[in-house]
Amino acid sequence: MAGKRQRLAQRRKANGYTQEQFADALKVDRTTVQRWERGEVDPQPHQRPKMAKLLQLTSRELDELLAADVLPVTLAPSWIVPAEPANDDELAAWELARRVQASDVGNETLTRLERAFDELATAYPITPPHELLERVRQHSAYVVRLLDARKTLSEHRRLLVVGGWLSLLGATLHIDLKQDYAATARLQTAATLAQQAEHPEIEAWCYETDAWRVLTDGDYVRALELSLTAQSIAPAGTSALIQATAQEGRARARLGQATETYAAIDRVQTMAAKLGIPDRPTEHHYQYDPAKALAYTATTLAWLGDVAAEPYAREVIKRLSPSNDISKWPRRVASANIDLALVLLTGKRLDEACESAQKAILSGRVVPSNHWRALEVVKAVEARQLPEAPDLREAYEGLKAIEA
Repeated sequence: MAGKRQRLAQRRKANGYTQEQFADALKVDRTTVQRWERGEVDPQPHQRPKMAKLLQLTSRELDELLAADVLPVTLAPSWIVPAEPANDDELAAWELARRVQASDVGNETLTRLERAFDELATAYPITPPHELLERVRQHSAYVVRLLDARKTLSEHRRLLVVGGWLSLLGATLHIDLKQDYAATARLQTAATLAQQAEHPEIEAWCYETDAWRVLTDGDYVRALELSLTAQSIAPAGTSALIQATAQEGRARARLGQATETYAAIDRVQTMAAKLGIPDRPTEHHYQYDPAKALAYTATTLAWLGDVAAEPYAREVIKRLSPSNDISKWPRRVASANIDLALVLLTGKRLDEACESAQKAILSGRVVPSNHWRALEVVKAVEARQLPEAPDLREAYEGLKAIEA
């Protein structure tokens, strides 16, 4: 009999799978996964390629992971391909600092993890999702290792909270990349950590994030249900409450519920106004600001076919465009150009609409979860048999090929 495979279990957890979810993905019983991790049996040869893919390992790395844990070791960071070469050095430095403190975890380590999450959430609008995901994976794996360390109750809760935020951001990135199974696993993990830490805002964000996912799949009724659930959980005055209300407005717009949509827009603008205007926008994905209200209003009105979307979209573009270089746009500017194209098509300002759509698509800032929005514009241009249609279709197909 082989020894207990603790590293295999750690790897599974780091990728956001429970034993049951991992078993479902491999089409085996949960008891089979349990026996693998206890070292009682080995996976069959035909199961290993899928197993390696789920755990994001090479076949050789999987073989090493299936070896018995002779010594109580933590998972080495060699399996990670970091987005930036300094990441491994950064975590190594944190580990050294942790070891010289009285606590096995310590306030300094937790503070650095919390700051790292804020940096990742701020990088979200301008960083390709596959690059940011590598960094989220690395920090999440570090949280998993720290969960086994000795710590106070206060430190334990802070670790659960930062782990919840990282899992939530990871889920958002998986959604952007249209990786539904991984997104589901990370959302469930984030919700579980939020409940354990008694952190309702993270839990509300989980429902809001899932609302966006199903909305992109065309299930507008379910998106509305999830956004309302998020609002019922989110504490008053939080960014999660405002974002969930904005998501409600977008779902209602897709359902053609104009009166309710305008009411949701009004609520968002009222709540956002109370936040005040920050000295400098942080673009933190989980911190709402009035500029975000502009962007969501533009999208929501554009989906209703309301020409009032135009000034909102133009204001977003004006405020957030750092230069004429479209490759430097944050994601919201690309989305605002799609919104602008939709409303310009409604107003039969066809040349301007095609130009805005072309810029958005060529910017490289339209992530896979938003391809459907760009496609709406492409199809609308094609339906009008405009001369720009072939070029716009070519740009769209090129975008899909790059992200594939």
